[in-house]
Amino acid sequence: MTQIMDEDEYLTKLNKIEQTMRELQNQKSQIVNKLKMLEIEKEDLQYNYKLLKIRSNKNGKEWVNKKFEWSDKIYEVLKGKFKFDDFRQKQLAAINSTLSNKDVLLLMPTSGGKSLVYQLTAYISKGLTIVVSPLISLIEDQLRALKKIGIDAASVNANTSKEERKYIHNEMTNPNSKLKLLYVTPEWVAKSKQFMTYLQKCFDKNLLARIVIDEVHCCSTWGHDFRPDYNHLSLFKNMFAGVPIIGLTATATMNILIDIQKMLGLEDAVIITAPFNRPNLFYKVVNKPSEKSECTKLLTKWLSNKYKGKSGIIYTSTVKETEDISAELRKNGIKSKFYHAQMDANDRKTVQERWMDNHYQVIVATIAFGMGIDKPDVRFVIHYCTPKSLESFYQESGRAGRDGQPADCILMFSLNDYLRTSSMTSNKIEEANTKHILQYCLEQTKCRRALIADHFEDTWRQTDCAKMCDHCSQDSKPVSNYNITEPALDLIKIIEFANSKEIKVTLNKLINAWFQSGNKEIRPPNITKPKCTKQMGEYIIGYLIYKEYFVVEKGFTLYTTVGYIQRGNKKINNTTKILMPSKEIINYPISTTTEIQEVIIITEETESDKPPTKKQKLDCS
Repeated sequence: MTQIMDEDEYLTKLNKIEQTMRELQNQKSQIVNKLKMLEIEKEDLQYNYKLLKIRSNKNGKEWVNKKFEWSDKIYEVLKGKFKFDDFRQKQLAAINSTLSNKDVLLLMPTSGGKSLVYQLTAYISKGLTIVVSPLISLIEDQLRALKKIGIDAASVNANTSKEERKYIHNEMTNPNSKLKLLYVTPEWVAKSKQFMTYLQKCFDKNLLARIVIDEVHCCSTWGHDFRPDYNHLSLFKNMFAGVPIIGLTATATMNILIDIQKMLGLEDAVIITAPFNRPNLFYKVVNKPSEKSECTKLLTKWLSNKYKGKSGIIYTSTVKETEDISAELRKNGIKSKFYHAQMDANDRKTVQERWMDNHYQVIVATIAFGMGIDKPDVRFVIHYCTPKSLESFYQESGRAGRDGQPADCILMFSLNDYLRTSSMTSNKIEEANTKHILQYCLEQTKCRRALIADHFEDTWRQTDCAKMCDHCSQDSKPVSNYNITEPALDLIKIIEFANSKEIKVTLNKLINAWFQSGNKEIRPPNITKPKCTKQMGEYIIGYLIYKEYFVVEKGFTLYTTVGYIQRGNKKINNTTKILMPSKEIINYPISTTTEIQEVIIITEETESDKPPTKKQKLDCS
């Protein structure tokens, strides 16, 4: 029987239950919060553990100092087929690793010899090696080179005829096939069910020797060249258990490596890295003139004097710029041609071939040009605009000097270009990448090569540069730390004054208001005219952006994106002391403090965006 209670008893019991529920709910919240904290701690520990493993194992020494059953064979093929007397640095370690049935991630600079690693192993292995490569033009170059040395290779993609496709599919499942290498694009892997069906049959017949993923950094959303179709490559590890995978790249930070391992299921891969240093390349940053006509004069001067009769590339950021710059150079007698992705494929091929044959001295191109280009005598690569990341800059500039002879890598820097590049970012990863290139450009004394080595966490000694950058090649001027708090406060006044009028502040508007020239619309009263040149004024603004006192906000016009300057999260007031290093003498107070300021250049992410990151001490002195 149900116990009959009076009203007070009902209320007492209900209150007690509600209290118990509140207590349990509170305990649940505490447990959930604790689980979240433990999950974050776990992720940090896992990241640091993976980082430790990578750093301790990336040299691959154990794969060199040992004789394997195939050791004699690979040297025989190296000399007989590929016509090399010896392996380059890290090639042997990578070959021995993959022939031992290990997954391999190989980081090797442009022209380091990554292709030989998988081509040689494919030639001496039973079965078929699948090579995933991002560009059909690159694949065609590889096929031509392999044909010359008598290695059977083919490619299958959307342009392959039905008859050729049928032949290749039959060869994939033929135990007696002589086909050693089959090149495909990531898009073909993602979209062709027929190809994947035959690849499964190849595996089932034990004919799939290994899978190679070229430009493997494209797998990572943290890479400078992420491509969504690379996501589909994550199925390889589960579908083809026991088949070794090789990932190849010239540009990957530790964060990107860990992301690649997770995405492709290569947690136990042997990681081998060759030094990132290219000793024959001279790195230099120059101030870019504000007027286009002056930029053209500077380029013409370089190409007509120092680089007369020498081959090179000029990279810029838009299709229009490639055509405009090339046209201006031709007016000045320079044999130049533009190249971009909107051109017809046959036109692009013709331009590339005529440049390869030295009919054109220089190609003015977007980043659509260059991947896989094997022209050894490129004597200069000029970045006319700020690249989107240090990885992009390293890879693109690395197309110079593949013959080992001296070559120049010049970056023409202007803060306006940086703001435009920054305004085109679409997520916090890309924003962080632009900060790295800003640091590279603003740096006053530190070796350019050391900055690159630090970014890729490569071992570096100061003597490794051998005066092959603009900072190390000249006598260092003394650097002073200038207190720029006063001009920073004036710049804040201008920005806030503009905000009060609902006016967006571009760099030019900010500079003009600060230097008290031009339109007075956003010029507040009681600001001091700067005690420096406009060029130094831009450097100060750039430094404040780098230090995150200012941020870049994205804006749009009918024709382009615009970077507006706005206050950042860091506060500036009369008690703030902002020190800026400079070799140039400027009329602001010099600080005698030797305190090193810590700068975190990776901006904070949301939990959903958060990658494995770390705090870095950056030196802009």
